[in-house]
Amino acid sequence: MTRTARIAVAAPHPAAVDAASEAVAAGGDAIDAALAAAAALTVVYPHQCGLGGDLIALVKRPGRGVTAIVSAGAAPAGVDVAALVGEERMPKQGPQTVTVPGAVAGWRAIAELGGVLGLAAPLERASRLAAEGYPVTAGLARAIAIREQELQADEGMRGVFGDGAGGLKGEGDRIVQPALAETLAELAADPGAMYAGRIPASISARLRELGGSHTEADFAAHVAERVEPMVAERDGLRLWVAPPPTQGVVLLGILPEALDGDPAELVAAMHEAALTRQAQLGDPRGGAIDVDAMLDPRGRRADGQLPRAGRALGDTVAVTAAGDDGTVVVLIQSVYQLFGSGILDPGTGVVLHNRGSAFSTDPAHPARIGPGLRPPHTLLPVIAETDALVLGLGCQGGSAQPWILAQLAAELLDADADPQTALGRPRFVVGARDLGHPVMTLVAEPGTEAAVAAATALGLPVALAEGLIDDAGHVQTVRLHADGRLDAASDPRADGRAAVLAAS
Repeated sequence: MTRTARIAVAAPHPAAVDAASEAVAAGGDAIDAALAAAAALTVVYPHQCGLGGDLIALVKRPGRGVTAIVSAGAAPAGVDVAALVGEERMPKQGPQTVTVPGAVAGWRAIAELGGVLGLAAPLERASRLAAEGYPVTAGLARAIAIREQELQADEGMRGVFGDGAGGLKGEGDRIVQPALAETLAELAADPGAMYAGRIPASISARLRELGGSHTEADFAAHVAERVEPMVAERDGLRLWVAPPPTQGVVLLGILPEALDGDPAELVAAMHEAALTRQAQLGDPRGGAIDVDAMLDPRGRRADGQLPRAGRALGDTVAVTAAGDDGTVVVLIQSVYQLFGSGILDPGTGVVLHNRGSAFSTDPAHPARIGPGLRPPHTLLPVIAETDALVLGLGCQGGSAQPWILAQLAAELLDADADPQTALGRPRFVVGARDLGHPVMTLVAEPGTEAAVAAATALGLPVALAEGLIDDAGHVQTVRLHADGRLDAASDPRADGRAAVLAAS
């Protein structure tokens, strides 16, 4: 009798889950499902992710442990550091904020770890989706409204998101992307075409036209790294995150308070961890960074230079997938802030990220900008394991991702907890400019009174929302239980859904 494979998937848009379902129906595994969802999201969620962004992922394979994929692009070799260090902070958008996009190289690295379908099928499906079009969701409509001025200022953005009458498209309007469809079809035939040939030639030429220094050689130099993750262990729990330049280490630093479940202690730890991250997180390629400080931020209260950042809203998508064979994938891809750099290359249809806006212009800072260096990264995939289950967890939320995931970890590690209920609970985050506030502030949804009281006692300003907010994150999670059960949940703050799929 043929065994029916089961795969749980969660993603922030229904089209992504549909793509994963198609992959599973074709005989794909959890890796195939995650890659199919990720490719579809680059079409339907252009404000949050795309071919022009980066990717960080964790993959757990049965009998082989956990592997981290870090495909974070670097600043171009010709970046004018002297001009930038004279500025207080990096610009928020524009060509100087564009680092080499790593998403496609990241997909290739994940596919090399397993899967049976390869990248051609999901990229061909994404190409068809871009050519046929899709309706604007509520989340995309909010993003278009927020970034109206920036979208109107860019020729490529106007061509895709304009309504033909001088305005921009709204919820329910159809978006068709023929140039992106052509690019995706080219990548389906050869994913390496993202880094050699027509695609990088078009993108780099457009960036130079706008004042950047990017060349095709910068694209050719990019390689996705397959590295050992960082791991924390406590009372039978093992939890894995990607290493710097990502901020996974920041979550490890507040994990004790997160698991103990005291909101007051967690708020205090988050505040100190946020300040320490500002001072210490950077690219190990540029020199040693103080990982120990981020692993134990208590009492340090280092007042670091916060690289210029916009609001955390809409910066990322997370895809989680788990198979009953023991494979778990947490994949996060991003154009950083909404619509990234504000640049869409008309020749390729690619929206380019503004990850470089997170660099520091201080030459002494661990996050300093320089040729071949990567900015500090917010993307934070998590895999955790106990005797009872394996948890895959990721979210949208910019710099607030450690705070968001910390509030969910303990409940989601309880095998009896309902994950959808957990994701719907009110949350709180701390931040400054990343959340639109001039100083470090607690931003809280209704129902987080203990956290609000703790922040007030610490002297932290409080911004209380009227309901659930995007700043509190769009979380996606899957769980594989020791008895073989699978479950999944998608955050009610997003446009997505979760499903447990079956295929013979």
